[in-house]
Amino acid sequence: MKRILIVTQHADKFSKLAKGLSAENINDVIWANSVEAARSAAFGLMDLIIIDDNLDERSGLSIAKDLIRVNALAQLALVSELSPEEFHEAAEGLGVLARIPPHPDEKDAERLLNALAALS
Repeated sequence: MKRILIVTQHADKFSKLAKGLSAENINDVIWANSVEAARSAAFGLMDLIIIDDNLDERSGLSIAKDLIRVNALAQLALVSELSPEEFHEAAEGLGVLARIPPHPDEKDAERLLNALAALS
């Protein structure tokens, strides 16, 4: 079982992703709707932290830098509309597992879980 934290104020945008991540109750999906709540949750054992693009007037990249200091072992996935090249440049050095679209779905969940499994 993987522990996955979704950091967003727009849970409805992530409902399909969450459904795919928690299919058959094989993973534990936790929600945080503020940076402070994400920091608290990230102190625990997390396998993956998914960060929305804009939360508490901060970019997802800024939040990722903050959460890495709290839990350097968790993998990160960030919502971004940047091109793959721009995203790679902006996220370089953060160890981001994946870039996901603004309205992720079950296929994105499958892609994330496969990427996590490949790290094991």
